Amino acid sequence: MPGGQKPSGQKMEEQMGLLLRTGVVLACAIMLAGAVLYLVRHGGEQESYSTFRGEPAALESIKGILGEVRAGDARGIIQLSVLVLIATPVMRVVFAIFGFARQKQWIFSLVSVTVLALLSYGLFVRG
Repeated sequence: MPGGQKPSGQKMEEQMGLLLRTGVVLACAIMLAGAVLYLVRHGGEQESYSTFRGEPAALESIKGILGEVRAGDARGIIQLSVLVLIATPVMRVVFAIFGFARQKQWIFSLVSVTVLALLSYGLFVRG
C-alpha cells in the first residue's frame, strides 16, 4: 500500500485482536482485585463443608452483581470479571458488524449480525 498504510482488513484484524486482549486483561485485573479482597476479608475463616450454601441471590442477575460491586463485595467483583469476560467476544462481534459495514462487505456484516443474534438468544432468552 502506498505511504506504508495497512490494508483495511489487516487493520481491522489488529483492532479486533486489541479489543480481545484488552477485554481479557481487564477481566483478569478485576478478578485479581476481587480475589485479593476476598482473601483479605475471608482468608482466615474456617469453612464448613457439611452444609452446602449456593451463591447469594444478588449474584444471579446483572443488576444484583452491579449492586454488590457498588457495595464493595468481593464476590460481586469476581462475578463482574466473569461478565466482562463474557462480554469481550460479544463486543468483538459488534465491532465486526460495524467494521465489515464500513468496508461495504455486506455478507460478512450479515453473518456477524446472525452470530450476534444467536449469542443474544443464548445469553438472554435461554439463560
